Amino acid sequence: MAEEEKGRAGASRVWRNARLATLAETAAGLGEIERGAVVARDGRIAYAGPEADMPATPSGTQIVDCEGRWITPGLIDCHTHLIHAGNRANEFEMRLTGATYEEVARAGGGIVSSVKALRAASEDELVAQTLPRLDALMAEGVTTVEVKSGYGLDLANEKKSLRAARRLGVARPVTVRTTFLGAHALPVEANGDKDAYIDLVAKTMLPAVAADKLADAVDGFCEGIAFSPEQIARVFDAAKAAGLPVKLHADQLSNLNGAALAARYGALSADHLEYTDDAGAAAMAKAGTVAGILPGAYYFIRETKKPPIALFRQHGVKMAVATDNNPGTSPLTSLLLTTNMAATLFGMTVDECIAGITREAARALGLQGETGTLEAGKWADLAIWDIERPAELVYRMGFNPLHARIWRGQ
Repeated sequence: MAEEEKGRAGASRVWRNARLATLAETAAGLGEIERGAVVARDGRIAYAGPEADMPATPSGTQIVDCEGRWITPGLIDCHTHLIHAGNRANEFEMRLTGATYEEVARAGGGIVSSVKALRAASEDELVAQTLPRLDALMAEGVTTVEVKSGYGLDLANEKKSLRAARRLGVARPVTVRTTFLGAHALPVEANGDKDAYIDLVAKTMLPAVAADKLADAVDGFCEGIAFSPEQIARVFDAAKAAGLPVKLHADQLSNLNGAALAARYGALSADHLEYTDDAGAAAMAKAGTVAGILPGAYYFIRETKKPPIALFRQHGVKMAVATDNNPGTSPLTSLLLTTNMAATLFGMTVDECIAGITREAARALGLQGETGTLEAGKWADLAIWDIERPAELVYRMGFNPLHARIWRGQ
């Protein structure tokens, strides 16, 4: 892949005189090293640890003096709907004046408007409209981003969305993981027949997307306003047959036992989770399913039910944090602000928030062997910060302390 070729070439490179937050699984806290160094060769980390123990480097190695700055793994946004056309600012204005969801929908708003806009846009237009959103994430140190489809809701437009998402990783030095979200909502032409539409997703759309290698995972929306657990299970069975891992929008507005459903299928993550109960959290822990914490949507739609962070801690469920960038309920393109929301709204700790946008976000994408920590063998995806302590990444609002972003050693 062209994306993988970028960053592989080049001599060794060393970042020294740095403070590291390695996020290594075996380390305490954030895995902090006061006087550390990172060595990269051919786009991968060859060494990350105390500078005093750094191995000898060949002549011609480029040395970068970090002057005491902090280095973390490059940030990872593991849940976005980044590919969409237009915006829904008009609906935002309507809601501010008291319009109900039903009134917005009757006026042509809601997901129907996003589907209409995406279907009318060309693939080139989708890429052009999405790049500024991607650039905003990258400007804060994001080196990996997940992008879902789900606004096409027919085969041609879902494939168009996924192709556009793949192109982002060619247009920019960033790793893009694509997720097929055909089971996002019911299109108008389905005439209210959810079962027939799920048949279309599971038997026609998903196999075609898999055959064209357009998706790295499959997602669904399990909710009263979307699809039932039984319907989502049919999609997940099809994903399993196609050899694709699954993720799930679960328990956002009610408890349909979506977390337990995700766990039963060994899902990479279950996301939102405001209404997840003890049994759901226990099932996720047993399955190794990551909890995707999405404070942007909670904030934007003025939700009052918080995800059960204490339950996730109690059961040892890993927690990722993501923007959930989408035009209707979370038009958010700052992963740093997202961590502040996770801390202030949900009570997550600084360590949980930073792990949530690095190590655990990588786990939520099935990429924990490739990125998310500063460890030998992983991609040299780094973020270098002008900060005095890691807590500043979560503490500040609307301030970007990024000094440099390194993707695959470059």
